[in-house]
Amino acid sequence: GSTSRARGRGRGRSSLPPEHGTPSGIPHPPLPLTLLFPQLALRNALRYFPPDVQELLAPEFAQELRLYGHIYMYRFCPAMKMRAYPIEQYPCRTRAAAAIMHMIMNNLDPAVAQFPQELVTYGGNGQVFSNWAQFWLMMSYLSQMTEEQTLVMYSGHPLGLFPSSPQAPRLVITNGMVIPNYSSRTEYEKLFAMGVTMYGQMTAGSYCYIGPQGIVHGTVLTVLNAGRRYLGVKDLAGKVFVTSGLGGMSGAQAKAAVIVGCIGVIAEVDKAALMKRHEQGWLMEVTDSLDHCIARLREARKRKEVLSLGYHGNVVDLWERLVHELDTTGELLVDLGSDQTSCHNPFNGGYYPVQLGFAEVGRADHELLASCSLRRQVSAINRLAKENFFFWDYGNAFLLEAQRAGADVEKKGANRTEFRYPSYVQHIMGDIFSLGFGPFRWVCTSGDPQDLAVTDELATSVLEEAVADGVNPAVKLQYADNIRWIREAAKHQLVVGSQARILYSDQKGRVAIAVAFNRAIARGKIKAPVVLSRDHHDVSGTDSPFRETSNIYDGSAFCADMAVQNFVGDAFRGATWVALHNGGGVGWGEVINGGFGLVLDGTQEAEQKAKMMLSWDVSNGVARRCWSGNQKAYETICQTMQDNKGLVVTLPHAVAEERVLQQALRP
Repeated sequence: GSTSRARGRGRGRSSLPPEHGTPSGIPHPPLPLTLLFPQLALRNALRYFPPDVQELLAPEFAQELRLYGHIYMYRFCPAMKMRAYPIEQYPCRTRAAAAIMHMIMNNLDPAVAQFPQELVTYGGNGQVFSNWAQFWLMMSYLSQMTEEQTLVMYSGHPLGLFPSSPQAPRLVITNGMVIPNYSSRTEYEKLFAMGVTMYGQMTAGSYCYIGPQGIVHGTVLTVLNAGRRYLGVKDLAGKVFVTSGLGGMSGAQAKAAVIVGCIGVIAEVDKAALMKRHEQGWLMEVTDSLDHCIARLREARKRKEVLSLGYHGNVVDLWERLVHELDTTGELLVDLGSDQTSCHNPFNGGYYPVQLGFAEVGRADHELLASCSLRRQVSAINRLAKENFFFWDYGNAFLLEAQRAGADVEKKGANRTEFRYPSYVQHIMGDIFSLGFGPFRWVCTSGDPQDLAVTDELATSVLEEAVADGVNPAVKLQYADNIRWIREAAKHQLVVGSQARILYSDQKGRVAIAVAFNRAIARGKIKAPVVLSRDHHDVSGTDSPFRETSNIYDGSAFCADMAVQNFVGDAFRGATWVALHNGGGVGWGEVINGGFGLVLDGTQEAEQKAKMMLSWDVSNGVARRCWSGNQKAYETICQTMQDNKGLVVTLPHAVAEERVLQQALRP
């Protein structure tokens, strides 16, 4: 903008940081197959800089474009250690701006981010910004921001500070808001190459990612409830869970397997990602031998060991070996299975064909081979599923992409959101969402582990008090799972990056926890502000017909009213910042999702904002599920209306009987 141009004049080349090229010896995102719109991409990148340095930067940026398919501006990658510093160290005029800086730098911390030099936090292409010029401009604006300004973000680009009110959000983010007819994967590649849009995933582009802990808890709940539903057991000792992916979000799977007490075998083609989880202590053992993997699996089953075993290799080989063992020995070595590759991006690094080595991805025949690989993987899973083995789609678009590849995943007579195997939302997490439970999160901006310990204690006591006051059995079960989780969380060293915690809770629990935190800050028991957020993968944050809303059967699963209303409603009910994205989780054009950040600073105003905003953030989604015919959601919203003055919701009268429909439609 004009501010950056004015500052650039007169400083010239001498003010530029030295050109240090692309960092070597570290993983980078896969390269695009085709170089798109080079002249326009270069022009768009250079507009961040004054004319007297454009001639120097132009060939450098052009070389990045040729080598990496995008201009990241590596020269401007910060020399400082990127991490979530204590909030008082940020040079800001408002606590809100400092909190946002804290969250941004956490999302780019190399311990947290998947490809930090490319500003990718997780999912292969989930970015915080599109280039490093945007990072520096963002930090400049945040350092100037007052309580009477709002910063506007267009797909990674800081548009500027605009006059606002203290009650308004300090930051409004949109990512990938492409006109619907052009919201396709092909169009995304073009727009990203030009530098005019980006893929914010869910919590990367809203600066609310807290490392793989964010998904550990959801995975714990999913595997626990899968055992209850599919295997009829509460104790998973000796049970085997096979899956793939140890990168960004998927890196949580090994830790979750240990927490639930089962045997987790996770395949990963990227050795760097696998070793990163092993070095962090999230993965107990590693092997690159299928023979050793199977032998170790047999041993652990026999002894009922708790084990997380990382297999360095392709998951298709692992599935096919499990089929071979079944067919030759009659022994079924797996009980539960899923997949967490970045299958929303299958042909550009999200899914590695079994026919190719890790370094070979990007060949011209990648798409053809990936489709063949998906068919082989599904064929193996189908064979195992004829026995006492249960598979679910983990919301990564695996079954959707398998269907597009021609794999046998069809379910006869099903609608567009149903396949041979269920989405984990349909069978496991959907009922939890309908009760109002979802991935509530908080970050202690002091950076002090003691503050996190205090918040753990407060949250535990809040949930225990809620149970003591009396709740229905389904809610009580969820509270019990979450009390168990938070008591165990500190023991498992889940913090990566910021001092953060995730805890599934309903509306009542979230509000009560927020109030307890805010009052503890006011008393000095917690030393600095706490940022509340959640995964967009929540009760009302996301409209995603193949994941979050896959259990909406009234025909509205493809409608995005809920996510947009969530984004807008949070904005005027007190959120410190709000975000609206296209494409999170299951792929560009497949989902709209909204998120928020709320800073608790110990003031009465913060408490009122928390009560107002968190109530809406949950009840919006429960009410929508109620209208889709979900009985649990109906009961939950009725109870919420009794508990909250001013809440009046139109309720459906009843679901029409099949007999009535058939009689009316009879020729």
